[in-house]
Amino acid sequence: MTDSGERNTMTRRTVIGAGIGAGIGGAAALTAAGFEPAPAFAGGSGKTVRLTVMGTTDLHGNVFNWDYFKNAEYDDSAHNDIGLAKISTLVSAVRDRIAADRHAPRPLMLDAGDTIQGTPLAYYYAKIEPITGGHTHPMAAAMNRIGYDAAALGNHEFNYGLDILRKFQRQLRFPLLGANAQDWTTGLPAFPPYVLKRVHVPGEKPITVGILGLTNPGIAIWDKANVENKLKFGGIVELARQWVPKVRAAGADLVIASVHSGMDLSSSYGDALPYPENASVLMAETVPGIDAVLVGHAHLEIPERLVTNKTSGEQVVLSEPLKWGMRLSLFDLDLQKVRGQWKVVARHSQVLNANTVDADRDVVALLQKDHDKVVQYVNSKIGTCTEAMSAATAPWEDTAALDFVNFVQADAVSKALAGTPQASLPVLAIAAPFNRDAAIPAGDVSVRDVAGLYVFDNTLLAVTMTGTQVKEYLEFSAQYFKQISGTGPFPSDQVTNAPTSTAPNGTPDYNYDIVGGLTKPLTYKIDIAKAPGARITDLAYGGTPVAADQQFVVAVNNHRQSGGGNFPHIKTAPVVYNRQVEIRQLMIDYVTTTGTVDPKTFHTTDWSLTSNGTPITVTT
Repeated sequence: MTDSGERNTMTRRTVIGAGIGAGIGGAAALTAAGFEPAPAFAGGSGKTVRLTVMGTTDLHGNVFNWDYFKNAEYDDSAHNDIGLAKISTLVSAVRDRIAADRHAPRPLMLDAGDTIQGTPLAYYYAKIEPITGGHTHPMAAAMNRIGYDAAALGNHEFNYGLDILRKFQRQLRFPLLGANAQDWTTGLPAFPPYVLKRVHVPGEKPITVGILGLTNPGIAIWDKANVENKLKFGGIVELARQWVPKVRAAGADLVIASVHSGMDLSSSYGDALPYPENASVLMAETVPGIDAVLVGHAHLEIPERLVTNKTSGEQVVLSEPLKWGMRLSLFDLDLQKVRGQWKVVARHSQVLNANTVDADRDVVALLQKDHDKVVQYVNSKIGTCTEAMSAATAPWEDTAALDFVNFVQADAVSKALAGTPQASLPVLAIAAPFNRDAAIPAGDVSVRDVAGLYVFDNTLLAVTMTGTQVKEYLEFSAQYFKQISGTGPFPSDQVTNAPTSTAPNGTPDYNYDIVGGLTKPLTYKIDIAKAPGARITDLAYGGTPVAADQQFVVAVNNHRQSGGGNFPHIKTAPVVYNRQVEIRQLMIDYVTTTGTVDPKTFHTTDWSLTSNGTPITVTT
């Protein structure tokens, strides 16, 4: 939150820095952000030098503490703040603290990827006014102003194609690293694998820091359309094992890996690739010669994790600074000279909280015009709607608003599966009533109107499921309703948000899923007079009862597919589509492309609530 206490309301020009003074600086900023000085290394007989390395990750197009879809300053339940303008203030405070010690080396600044996708600001300069036309990407401008030393590629860097990515790369004043992003034909690195940074130490020989960048192998699946026959992606552990010795041989006294891969071993794509998605700890444990790892991709806050390399016996420190510029990782690496060469003898890391400081005035001023342009775009007309669609009653009746979400999801999956073995299977889609206040008006429709229907940053996947599994999924979802008999009318709070063992205060709306078909309707009734687990009746696809072994492709968001809500079957079902495209953006793109939203083309009443087979009436 800004220390000025102001919540800026939208006017013609949204001034992000309104009312902000010079901001908290120096020691006060670090104390407020949660900084705890690491204990000085007390062992050995030589002089100890402390090198500080700062890091961000998963910035996802956030420069300002602003929610473009809500048209207000960003806020969440934890009161996090976001964006590079806040990070810049923390970075300056760290640099000021270190500069006060004339014997301390200059700190380094790194990023672990996923930089140019995720907000309307990023989308605008990729699709509406692409940076290939000459405009400097706001993320490049902000990172250059802050003074990064290197960044790793993230998987979302590839979402807008290689032309945008290469232009962004050329706009940076620091290297964009990716040792495992390889030319399709030659296997040679398509981006710099590493960079050496020589850090001056007063009165001593410089410290040579090797920074190795590694990205996620899942790009081969998620952005197949953009990289196939152009780039391939080797395993993180395999390529680290190849490049770390080369970085050392090039003269590095220590090696820091900036890796767009989560800490703990897992893969959302199962065995579709021979390399795991999340492998940072595995790399640290099995590849000797790495001293520290800046971790990205998982959107987790992990201030410090220490692991021991199984070959060398040396400790490795890892840190992941959450996402969107909410945190800044801070590594303190203590070095001594051993036989004339610098060696890390102690390591420590922590994270600093961006919500404790003001935005950097310089970054705000640099990019205010870009921001204003995007605010105007988000609130501008992108199409029309033939009749109003509201999600107010979506939890208890079939609405055009939720059918629109499901239609866009299913349509995107169906088109992507053309020419694959699953192309002939019927496509279903799953959506939840995230926001009862959401509505798309009749007449002019803005980006923000469409985004209101989908308030989360979920991406789209598709899995295959059987008829039995679909029915069991719907039964699980139907736990959302309280068990009542009679036909009503009932006020909605007597029907919805039933308490369960896992939701004793009531099942939230976002854990009630509605399933719909694309080319044919999936129809069913939910008999809430029955006990949970025996409520789904008359389940049919295209008017024919669903067979137990019937195969469906089911479009679903990444949160649900990864286990969110603990719905049955979806987490273990085979994944047949995963390009990591945001569902919200797909909806915006649909309206922008078609120009008109006509509910008559996708809305039919396919499900309803009953009591012992008789329709019921629910009121608000």
